[in-house]
Amino acid sequence: MRIIPNRIEPLVAETLARKDAGEGGSESVLRQYLQIVVRRRWVLAGVIVGALALGLVLTFLMTPKYTASSTIEISREADQVTSFEGVERDVSIADQEFYQTQYGLLRSRSLAERVATELRLVDDPAFFRLFKAMDEDEPAFQLVNNRFQARGREDRRRVAGEILLKNLAVEPTRLSRLVEIGFTSPEPELSMRVANAWSANFIESNLERKIESTSYGTKVLQRQLAEYKERLDESQRQLVAYASSQEIINLPAQSGPGGTTQERSIVADELAALNGALSEAVADRIQAEARFRNAGGSGSTAEALANSAINNLRQRRAELAAEYQQLMVRFEPGYPAAQAIADQIADLDRSIRREEGRVTASLGAQYRQAVQRENALQAQVNRLKDEFLDLRRRSIQYNIFQQEVDTNRALYDGLLQRFKEIGVAGGIAVNNVSIIDEAELPLEPSSPRLLLNLALALLAGLVLGVAAALGLEQLDERISDPGDLNRRLGLPFLGSVPPVVDIEPAEALRDRKSELVDAYLAVQTNLGFSTEHGVPRSFSVTSSRPAEGKSTTALALATTLTRSGRKVILVDGDMRSPSVHHLGGVQNVRGLSNYLAGEEDIASLTFVIEKLGLTALSAGPAPPNAAELLIGGRLALLLEKLLADYDHVIVDSPPVLGLADAPLIARQAEGVVYVIEANGVGSAQASNALHRLQTAGCKVFGGVLTKFDARKAQYEYDYGYDYGDKPQPA
Repeated sequence: MRIIPNRIEPLVAETLARKDAGEGGSESVLRQYLQIVVRRRWVLAGVIVGALALGLVLTFLMTPKYTASSTIEISREADQVTSFEGVERDVSIADQEFYQTQYGLLRSRSLAERVATELRLVDDPAFFRLFKAMDEDEPAFQLVNNRFQARGREDRRRVAGEILLKNLAVEPTRLSRLVEIGFTSPEPELSMRVANAWSANFIESNLERKIESTSYGTKVLQRQLAEYKERLDESQRQLVAYASSQEIINLPAQSGPGGTTQERSIVADELAALNGALSEAVADRIQAEARFRNAGGSGSTAEALANSAINNLRQRRAELAAEYQQLMVRFEPGYPAAQAIADQIADLDRSIRREEGRVTASLGAQYRQAVQRENALQAQVNRLKDEFLDLRRRSIQYNIFQQEVDTNRALYDGLLQRFKEIGVAGGIAVNNVSIIDEAELPLEPSSPRLLLNLALALLAGLVLGVAAALGLEQLDERISDPGDLNRRLGLPFLGSVPPVVDIEPAEALRDRKSELVDAYLAVQTNLGFSTEHGVPRSFSVTSSRPAEGKSTTALALATTLTRSGRKVILVDGDMRSPSVHHLGGVQNVRGLSNYLAGEEDIASLTFVIEKLGLTALSAGPAPPNAAELLIGGRLALLLEKLLADYDHVIVDSPPVLGLADAPLIARQAEGVVYVIEANGVGSAQASNALHRLQTAGCKVFGGVLTKFDARKAQYEYDYGYDYGDKPQPA
């Protein structure tokens, strides 16, 4: 017998767990959901069909409705016939705000009630019956001679407006100034009338608001103009009265910054003029003083050098001096001609000094005059300064009155200008809303839409069907696929077995190419990985409840082991409901119960199942209490003796739930092969049964899922059974 090393067992177990339990991350989750949908496909299909049928019925039961639409254009502003500043709104305001306001006006209750009144819907009983809004118990809707009474007209107008708004659709066209106004009703003509009336009344109400706002603005400005005119007159009277009392005389006003007026006082103007004259006098005095001091009586000043008389005398002296020098070359100073020239030179020197003295005296006189003028102007300036400061002290209140006059005049002029502009603009009724397309009579209903309703019903059915499938799956605790063994029970997966239909299991096992044989060969192979020495030498086969396929599993494993050359004995451990003796065609008169009761001859208790070539030990006569026989040590002794003669001992054990037999048998063997019927026992029952086995100290090698139809389950399990039945491509 081939021995599997211990280090390989964890790897094999992990691989089997990942493959068969579906622990593969997000993909395995998706596969699980797909498996649920496939498993609950009839529930899903039923819900979808029901939703489609319901959608179809509701579509045919719905009242046809017709939608008529008109298109209008809303300009950002009306054409600027008058371009007065402040008359129109500043275009810097966001367009979004303007258009949202217009859309809100289109959906306003006042506009709806206006349309209802214009179309005489308020007094039309057929209109309210059409929309199922007529409550004859209400006083407003009580009929007299098939007509409404006048006293409930306001209530009917409100209800009619609500009906119109409920069935109205305002849909702006993206990236344009166009707005589509649609109305839906059971009558096509009514839809057309309402849509057209809505557009027309919106334009009319827009014009009325402009006219009303202009008229209101004019009245307000008239009141404000009269008020500010009175304020201006009063402030002017106060200004004149104060100026007279304080003897404040100002020159004509001049325009100042900000449009204000600034009056000039006489004292201020005179002081300004004298300050200018004083500055000039100071400059003249400084110049005259400089010329005078530079003269210094030497005659070499600039004024002297610039004097023509002095220059002529100096030139004549220079000529005589030249002649004198020529005579001195030949003659003595006492020479009469030379002496005459010397006398002339002396006379010229005296004349030059006289002229220079006269120039110096003139500079001194100019200096003294400049000083006198400066002093006189300074005295006048000082006097005017005192007068100006006194005037300033007296002009504080005057300036306050003057500022009030300027303010009132500015406000009055602004209001007067705006009054004139609004008067001009108000006389020009330019509307910024126009009708592009009027509503036409709809020829086909806009609802119900069969294809759309069916699509919605299909979508709803799909969602509800999936939800129902998932809900039922959550409520269903049955083990339905191999992955549930590990996921729900934590049980290693040994293999799945297809259902046996229309044939006895023993007959199916005789066909070595059958799906049943292939499945149990896979179980045997996986069972060989459960121990270090391969397939356990002794093990029991049990289940949670009867009829799950444990007896078939025990028989099949015994058969496959026998065919592999092993010496195997099948022991019928279910003394309460024996079945193995039927396979050998013998009577259940001697068997396991006899040995447990004290009989020693084991050979006499066994028989051969000829068609399978298998040795078996029947259960024997039913004892009063099977558990009492199993408690003793005879079962362990039996297994020991059988293992001395056979390679494997397989015990067909009773079910676990409700009986103590299975744990008693399993604890004497190496372990248990647990059989679970697909879509049979619930996970809670199976968990309880496994807990009983583990509490008793039994080793569970793994689980076998019986009656599992892989072709009806998820695709990942549908393999292997048909391999080799059909020619395979090269």
